[in-house]
Amino acid sequence: MRRRKFLGRSVAGSLALGGAAALQQPPPAYGQSPNLPPAVTPTAYAVPKGEYNASLTSDYHTYASDLVIERDQPGKPHQGKVLAAIQAHSDDITLFCAGAVAKLIGEGYTGYLIRLSNDEKAGKTVGHGVVQNEIDNQEAAKALGCKKAFSFYYRNHRMDDCAMIEIRQRLIFLFRLLQVNTVFAMDPYDHYDENPDHIVVGKAVESASWMASPGGGHEYPEQLKAGLKHCQIRERYYHSRAPQGHNLVNRVVDISSYIDHKVRSNVANKGKGPAGDNGMRLRQELARQGKKLPLLGNDDDSANFHYVKHFLMDDFRILGKQFGLEYAETFRYIGQEPSLRQAVRKYVDGHAVPL
Repeated sequence: MRRRKFLGRSVAGSLALGGAAALQQPPPAYGQSPNLPPAVTPTAYAVPKGEYNASLTSDYHTYASDLVIERDQPGKPHQGKVLAAIQAHSDDITLFCAGAVAKLIGEGYTGYLIRLSNDEKAGKTVGHGVVQNEIDNQEAAKALGCKKAFSFYYRNHRMDDCAMIEIRQRLIFLFRLLQVNTVFAMDPYDHYDENPDHIVVGKAVESASWMASPGGGHEYPEQLKAGLKHCQIRERYYHSRAPQGHNLVNRVVDISSYIDHKVRSNVANKGKGPAGDNGMRLRQELARQGKKLPLLGNDDDSANFHYVKHFLMDDFRILGKQFGLEYAETFRYIGQEPSLRQAVRKYVDGHAVPL
């Protein structure tokens, strides 16, 4: 990502992944606001909301001028690559970026889900919250196609009381062990999230991604002596939860083909969040009143699935519509840029002459 290249008068120069034009025309939502003076151009754009407004997409986005729409790629172009989806709580990845995670796994990535808290604050009791969300994390990983799920079990909503150096070291160990190439996490540059765990996790992932690589120098040499190797984390997909934050977006991921994976991963979250068994409960409530909602189908599994897809995924449908997509998720994407050494070597190879 070219960090200083932001949206000017329009979303310009945007290319879809694979080379096709991403945006032929700026979406209507990005146009000049009729409430602003003629010479004033907005620098942040309101994200349209559906009638259900599950508050799963931010209120405002700042779109970078090098915005990319990432679409489905045929075959398994990412075969051999490894991604880690890191979340503070069992519903963070599922709610905000499960579609993109499932998409990359479907295109060849081996995926791992890493939860840092014990989710003790989300349950009928503290003990129930810990146990139920442990199960939910495992089931969400299966729904996304992940190979394995991990948990660090830090105290829920108290992670800012933990030593950052310890959290970072544990992430570095896993990144090296799993040979991670790509990470998903909360945006470490967004400081307006009211949940302290989200901020801790975003910062820990950002620093661990660098320190686990050769660029991190000789961090934790005992890991290397024990047989682990540096890993190259070349891509970072950062998602935002803070409605009023500085939500910079330079990548829109088309998740239309993977929306059902996202739905099922959210249904797996029984212990917390707006999904889980809420469809079943609504179906049972209506049955007691002698009513039914055709949308929910004729059994509890169908009720949960269609409840989530119709009510919760509407935010991502509305978001996708702005880009001509059925469903979409947005990210601050940071890719691998050539190093100074690589740039110099390229120049030398092209300009060196015989003595």
